[in-house]
Amino acid sequence: MEWTVWAAVERVAPELVRAMEHRVRVMQRIDAHAPIGRRALAHAMGQSERTLRTELEYLKQLGLVATSSSGVSLTPEGKALLSELEPLVAEIAGRSDLAWRVSSLLRIPRVIVVEGDADEDAWVTDRIGQAGSEVLAEVLQDGDIIAVTGGTTVAAVAKAMSAKPVRQRITVVPARGTVGEIVAYQANTIASELAAKLGGSSVLLQISDSLSQKALEQLLDDPYIQERLPIIRQATVVVHGVGDALAMARRRHATEEEIRLLQVREAKAEAFGHYFNARGEVVYAMRTIGLRLDDVARARVVIAVAGGQRKAQAIASVANAYRIDVLVTDEGAARRILQLET
Repeated sequence: MEWTVWAAVERVAPELVRAMEHRVRVMQRIDAHAPIGRRALAHAMGQSERTLRTELEYLKQLGLVATSSSGVSLTPEGKALLSELEPLVAEIAGRSDLAWRVSSLLRIPRVIVVEGDADEDAWVTDRIGQAGSEVLAEVLQDGDIIAVTGGTTVAAVAKAMSAKPVRQRITVVPARGTVGEIVAYQANTIASELAAKLGGSSVLLQISDSLSQKALEQLLDDPYIQERLPIIRQATVVVHGVGDALAMARRRHATEEEIRLLQVREAKAEAFGHYFNARGEVVYAMRTIGLRLDDVARARVVIAVAGGQRKAQAIASVANAYRIDVLVTDEGAARRILQLET
């Protein structure tokens, strides 16, 4: 009934629907970056500060936003209303239908599509992170072991997670070792932040994600690794990003010979130290310590978070490779995934 009413409203008064969509976007931006200054918010929205001031005053009169010396934030009432409006706006904008089509195509039971394209607007990654944190909060059970990979999108999930006042028996672990040089996006950092938000504990894995055969053999005998590895491999919930094969290989400082091998074998995606072609077949596996594909298969819930149209082929590849229960992505990636199959 609700959708039918709004479909009718859009036919006779489309300006009302556009106004609602715009105000929801304003509230989403505030929610993602609160507290945020008016100038910074106007820049993020791509509109003048004067125009935005009118919107903020209106939302403030409705009791949906509050202002302070540090910036603008949503009130509890604003947060509650935003959670009710987002599904409706997604339905009107066609994102619900887009999610259903991607779900059917990739055989992923639940797909959530947020507005925009992370390749064009960095804020979209924050929206994926927010949606991913909400999914994670929904599925968590007392005693869960959450394994997280590194990357900007998984980091956005940890950043967006609401702090829990009551401690839970939750353990957060890195799925693999360290990749890249930006500490904020490393799995250990993300695991620590997420554990703090959830009131749980974290187990760290202070090793490189790429190892020589000799180093791998030595580490497997190390008491530090023997203590942590069984915990990581018992993960009940997995939250992971999806990497483009060649981009991830270069981040790991792969040799030119390895890069050529991936190109010859038409590698499209990387996850959990494995490189996959478009059919989801493993074409190359790294020597690493951490979560393995058979461990992922045993997890109760597997959540993939990735956006941007450049990630579309990688997302489709990993969906063919192993079970994903929930995919959180954006319009850019979702539309491109559908185009790949036409």
